[in-house]
Amino acid sequence: MSASLLAELAEEEELRRKRAPWGVIALVLLSGLALIRNGSGEFDVGPPQPASAAAATADGGVAPSPFASGPAALPFAVADRIRIPSIRVDAPVTQVGLDAQGWIGAPPPEDSNLAGWFTGSVSPGEKGTSVVVGHVDNTKGPAVFYGLGALQKGSRVDVVRKDGRTAVFEVYGVEVFAKNSFPSDRVYGSKGTAELRVITCGGGFSKQNGYDGNVVVFARLASVE
Repeated sequence: MSASLLAELAEEEELRRKRAPWGVIALVLLSGLALIRNGSGEFDVGPPQPASAAAATADGGVAPSPFASGPAALPFAVADRIRIPSIRVDAPVTQVGLDAQGWIGAPPPEDSNLAGWFTGSVSPGEKGTSVVVGHVDNTKGPAVFYGLGALQKGSRVDVVRKDGRTAVFEVYGVEVFAKNSFPSDRVYGSKGTAELRVITCGGGFSKQNGYDGNVVVFARLASVE
């Protein structure tokens, strides 16, 4: 077995060990998910916000999955790239963890076209809830997930994995939540299928406090390519 393959296997095993139970993460982030606390928000037109019709089901998004008889969940594989055709997203994915304050980290703000897979979650396509985050803007202008709030139910989100497979997710809800009342259990809780959450900043903006909410995309595994 080659040294590079051994190193890759060792990295995957380390990532599995770092995975945290969502019950723990939910407590850490119960006061709200401050993903990107330095969003500039200083552009003529702010990022689009989710329409009320795009909200997940009224029962909190726990209705039976429409994909319950769909593809089987995939094994672990590191996320490599995310594509959202309807809002022209095609970005590499880096790995992010928790920062010193217990928030989910974000990719370097200077790279406007970079998303982050939270390594404390399952990998995209595995059974459970995988989390991908990214900036809405930076000091230069709109960033990778600027258009996230414009997604609609039925939109497609592709996550290319390093095992060569692409997990294709279908959006079933898009909502914005205040950071001081972020519903961690609802967002992160397992629905018994392979799910994805894509998250960026949203809501109102002030120069003093930045964005006051987070846009959250709810999606489920629909197919594998």
